[in-house]
Amino acid sequence: MSGVPKLEHVCDLTVQVGAPLEAGPVRGLNSAGLRRIIPITGGVVRGAHLNGVVMAGGADFQLLVSDTAAELDARYILELDGGAKVYVHNRAIRRGTPEQISRLFRGEAVDPEALYFRCMPSFEVSDGQLRWLTESVFIGTGARYPDRVEMAFFRVL
Repeated sequence: MSGVPKLEHVCDLTVQVGAPLEAGPVRGLNSAGLRRIIPITGGVVRGAHLNGVVMAGGADFQLLVSDTAAELDARYILELDGGAKVYVHNRAIRRGTPEQISRLFRGEAVDPEALYFRCMPSFEVSDGQLRWLTESVFIGTGARYPDRVEMAFFRVL
């Protein structure tokens, strides 16, 4: 065995979001819950390895599976300072008490420290120098605010 993995901080993201689009309760072979689509309207990326902007046009496809938990499936594009594009597919779990989740659902602020918000981003790149993003495992933490999501991404070493 190679030992306990270490984490390397890659970047922090501030992702601006618009008003949720409510699709309502859904039932199907692979899903059941309340479907919401949160438009991504922009943002910034800052860190030792990645710097740039979050491009408008992505979205977070949320499925509220209970009164305490949601599965998040965000897809968006980063444009890095040098012009390279990075497609991000970020799957996450967010959970809290029923009261906290209800407040988030209504667009109210909830103390980020009171919620569990963990993500697993994966990447597709347009620049060969960024191939390392496609050849590693990443995890992250997140915090939801009424107008934005703040995340930190870490590479598992």
